[in-house]
Amino acid sequence: MGLVMPEFGLFFWMLVSFSILLLVLKRFAWGPILKALSDRENLIIESLKSAENAKEEMKLLQSGNEKILKEATLERERIVKEARDLKESIIRDARHEAGIEANKVMENARASIEHERNAAISDIKNLIANFSVEIAGKILEEKLADEGRQKELIQNYVDKINLN
Repeated sequence: MGLVMPEFGLFFWMLVSFSILLLVLKRFAWGPILKALSDRENLIIESLKSAENAKEEMKLLQSGNEKILKEATLERERIVKEARDLKESIIRDARHEAGIEANKVMENARASIEHERNAAISDIKNLIANFSVEIAGKILEEKLADEGRQKELIQNYVDKINLN
């Protein structure tokens, strides 16, 4: 049993060595170790606070982003509505202008057709008058070719003229 239970001298020197080690550690290492642990704890607490602050800021930014997105959506809808209204106004104005222009073209065409028609009628009347004069001239020439016939025709006209 000698191996399991150390002797008193060995036990004493082990206790003295351990106590000296504890005193040295307490004197030189325990303060820096506790300070390092305290610093580490403070760093973790600061990091948690920073993370919490960052989380709050993210919530604020996210709500701000949602607000900006909503405003942008409303602005986009307003711009699209204005564009549609402008397009409809332009189309309406263009149709109106096209109608006015079509009416002007129709009136000009009617006036041109009427002018051409009147010119054609005038030309036809002139042609008919010229043909009538030519025909009358030929008929008179034919009827008046004979001198006796001329005198008879003149006498006939003179008799018909009534001098009051």
